Amino acid sequence: MTRSRALEGRGPILAVILAAAVVAGVAAWVDAPAKLSVHGGFVDLSVYQYGGRLVLDGLPLYGSRDPATNLRFTYPPFAAVAMVPLAPLPGWLATALWTAVSVAALAGVVLLVGRALGRTFPGWLVALLTGGAFALEPVWQNLTFGQINLLLMLALLIDLVRPDRRWSGVLVGIAAGVKLTPLVFVVLLVLAGRRTIAGRALLAFAGTVAVGFAVIPDSAQAYWTHNLIKAGRVGPPELAHNQSVFGALTRLLDAPPPTSLWLAVAGPLALTAVVLGAVWWRRGDRLLGTGLGALAMLLASPVSWSHHWVWAAPIGLALWERSRSASVAWTAVFVARPFVWPPWGQRREYGWSPIEHVLGNAYLLAALALCVWAAVGLSRRVGPPAGRSDPEPVPSNPPSLS
Repeated sequence: MTRSRALEGRGPILAVILAAAVVAGVAAWVDAPAKLSVHGGFVDLSVYQYGGRLVLDGLPLYGSRDPATNLRFTYPPFAAVAMVPLAPLPGWLATALWTAVSVAALAGVVLLVGRALGRTFPGWLVALLTGGAFALEPVWQNLTFGQINLLLMLALLIDLVRPDRRWSGVLVGIAAGVKLTPLVFVVLLVLAGRRTIAGRALLAFAGTVAVGFAVIPDSAQAYWTHNLIKAGRVGPPELAHNQSVFGALTRLLDAPPPTSLWLAVAGPLALTAVVLGAVWWRRGDRLLGTGLGALAMLLASPVSWSHHWVWAAPIGLALWERSRSASVAWTAVFVARPFVWPPWGQRREYGWSPIEHVLGNAYLLAALALCVWAAVGLSRRVGPPAGRSDPEPVPSNPPSLS
């Protein structure tokens, strides 16, 4: 291979490194001297560090609040163990490193999407699409809060878009160990006929639970016996930023819905999304199928904050290969973020008019509209995206989805 060809092949990687370094530098500059001086304030990153410090100090994980943000650590015990390396770092350095890794993960998602679509994105296009994704509200909120969603999204896409690797499924299990909601993808894998990968994911998840009990047994017991069912502990469910079925019902009813009602609504919607995802996945479009599985995850969770919807980026790119108009409409919703157009906060969501409920549940309604679009596409027996020369192999004797 010539030197010029080698450099050309490394173009996307160099673009990732450059973009991550620039954004990390900006983040570090903003973080010092006042960590809470910008919107978002990297508050979630501060809580991650606090969780890591509690593990190092041998203190209870769920009995106190981060002094810098007054927020509790709400993730499973394994997540706190994973945050231990961040604990001793000064705020500016943790912010710079975390932002760089997050931007690199976003660029990695772009690269992975390109390969899934049968395209090789040059470095300039990777940088352009990565930078363009910053316009999506879930992405820039994820970055300003210092959230972990971009990293988890990359891990999940690696396992689900490229499931034929030797250790496929392990990353799904680890992601579920950090946040429980990725367990939805185990259901998708089972429905798609990949029981071995699903089993590997469950084993990896069980491993994360075991790590939690081994390192912080008291906190692990507290989480799995008490904290797990306290959905409201993460914030007010009626807040407009909670773009979940539970949040929408709370705003409609002016109070959190009964569990039975929530399950009766969210359960069928999430199941429909994951079944649609499995069918698309089996028909050769693993990218769109995984995106629909992500929507099932967001629909099923009682709390899906707007920054959890970073899946808008790969879904938008997947749609571009099939329907330009659908992709543009989908992307516009997440750029405009209509859910904050009506009055919000301090329970003002309880006074919304019908049109304000439509605007205030924009992400949720966009997800439901996409599920309808996907169902119609299946009824028309749409083939693989234009960029793909051949469909993905379908496993032998897959389970019936009828």
